Amino acid sequence: MEVHGRDFRNTPPPKSVRFGGRVAETFDKHRQGDSSDYELLRHQLADPDIKDAQIINWLQEFRTCVTQLTKDHEQLIYTILRLPWVGRSQAVVDEYLAFLGNLVSAQTVYLCACLKMAVSHFTPKRVTICEGGVDISDSDDEDENLPRSFDQCHEALQLIGRYVPSTSRFLLPILQEKFPFVQKSSRTLECYVHNLLRVTVYIPSIRRDVLEVIIGKLLKLDVSASRTDIEEAEEKEVQNQRAEEQTEEGLFDMDEDMSAGPAPRMTLMVHPVAERLDTLLVVLMSYIRDVCHVNGSLHVERTKELFRDLLSVFDKLILPTHASAHVQFILFYLCSFRLALAEAFLDHLWKILQSPSQPAVLRQTAAGYLGSFLARAKFIPVLTVRACLDLVLSWIHRYIDSQDISGRQVCCDISLHGPFYAACQAAFYTLIFRHRAMLEANMKTGLEYLQSLNLERVVMCQLNPLKVCLPSVTNMFAAITRKYQVVFCYTIIEKNNRQVLPVVRSSAGGDSVTTNTNPLDSFFPFDPYLLNRSGQLIEPLYQVWDEAAVTDLPPNQTGQQSSREDEDDFLCGETPQTEGMVGMTPSSYDSNLRSPSSVGSPPIALHRPF
Repeated sequence: MEVHGRDFRNTPPPKSVRFGGRVAETFDKHRQGDSSDYELLRHQLADPDIKDAQIINWLQEFRTCVTQLTKDHEQLIYTILRLPWVGRSQAVVDEYLAFLGNLVSAQTVYLCACLKMAVSHFTPKRVTICEGGVDISDSDDEDENLPRSFDQCHEALQLIGRYVPSTSRFLLPILQEKFPFVQKSSRTLECYVHNLLRVTVYIPSIRRDVLEVIIGKLLKLDVSASRTDIEEAEEKEVQNQRAEEQTEEGLFDMDEDMSAGPAPRMTLMVHPVAERLDTLLVVLMSYIRDVCHVNGSLHVERTKELFRDLLSVFDKLILPTHASAHVQFILFYLCSFRLALAEAFLDHLWKILQSPSQPAVLRQTAAGYLGSFLARAKFIPVLTVRACLDLVLSWIHRYIDSQDISGRQVCCDISLHGPFYAACQAAFYTLIFRHRAMLEANMKTGLEYLQSLNLERVVMCQLNPLKVCLPSVTNMFAAITRKYQVVFCYTIIEKNNRQVLPVVRSSAGGDSVTTNTNPLDSFFPFDPYLLNRSGQLIEPLYQVWDEAAVTDLPPNQTGQQSSREDEDDFLCGETPQTEGMVGMTPSSYDSNLRSPSSVGSPPIALHRPF
């Protein structure tokens, strides 16, 4: 490229105006006690209007005396690390990267400072905009060079990693420390999470820890936006839009049918926290898809490795978090790639449920996951559902046997038998959703299978699970099993209704009678997904509640039915809502694309692990 006859590719940059001597001379004078040129050097480096040619000149000189840049020159190094090199000309970027490589090689004391500098560019720079006469700090979303800037940051990290093999050990705490506050804008969070995931492509050794950091932040968002709050915000917005449309249509259109169909699904979430969560889950699910697929085909080994990492994070963070509504769907989505993954997840949940060494509260939660996953995952075939029910019902019967053999008086005590009741509810819930699929192929064979489960013994045992399960689950299970004459539950339900509710022991000691209709503190982790954009990935995989399953049942036997529009869950109003706190339970990504919004996950093919 030539400008006014000058070839910028093949000629050195022009000399720039500068004050003071050369860097080596300045260091010599500084050691001798004369710091005037040294301070002048720092001042010139901190100039916000510094030119490309100046930066290049300084960096070339610093590289020649990098061995002198000891801890004594810490403040000078920090000034150099604050130079605005990202997004500059390629000549500046190349010179800066060369300087970084020399610096971390000769002076490893500055490793963390260099890493922090690179990570600080993972989000759009802050700009001040004026709205209504008020200056507001916001992210610079209009920066068209953002993808290039991100590329340069990752190039710097990879360069440092090649010179310092222990980089990953020092990088992870910095990634955690620099994570933006979860109340920052969706754009800021999206860019940072996108760049974190991109780091795992070329430093795979920290992937599990990075996923743990990201999912921990997502869970905080998830539990701070209850299902009720999200639904109310969306419904209110739909009503407002309809009101505006009716106003615009005018009085002459009043005779038209205004309820021709459900409102169109909006792209953005109205609830601000739900919008942030939706944005980040799109990025994470896109990453999962891209890691697991190569040229459109599933890469088995990559998928297995990612599954193991996510399962570890599930055990550590997701399973113990009570009433999260959406984050757990990342495993739901991953398991849809291959039946073996779904079966491995079910097997994992089953082992937790039946393990006496696990805390009872986690065993109960695992049962909730097991039942909800079997009920809601379209990609799980009937054979797998039956195999899981066989395992769960066999364990339930063995549990009943152990109580009968003990000779002790058995009572309905959740604190003693919580995992048993949770297992029963999981089995009932699964049968409610999947009984039609079991019976459709061959009614006779299906009924024989249901009879073989010996559900009557479970319902009639002294532990009395129908007394503890959610009323909607109990009523729907009773209606369906009566329809097919598998077991008759209504006598027991009526008897239970005449008695006091089950005993729940107080943490302070002693027994107390509660009026809680959800004594198990149950929640079904894969209840309907409410987020719009990430929900487009979940929707084709998801089994909605089939009203046809109960259309021929008597109205008073179908449990509590919701009258809300588009409600697919017969449990409406009975599962707990989070109050905003995390609690413990009783190929698409190419560097030339504009932004994480359009891509979602990092470029797998661009980098090699080191």
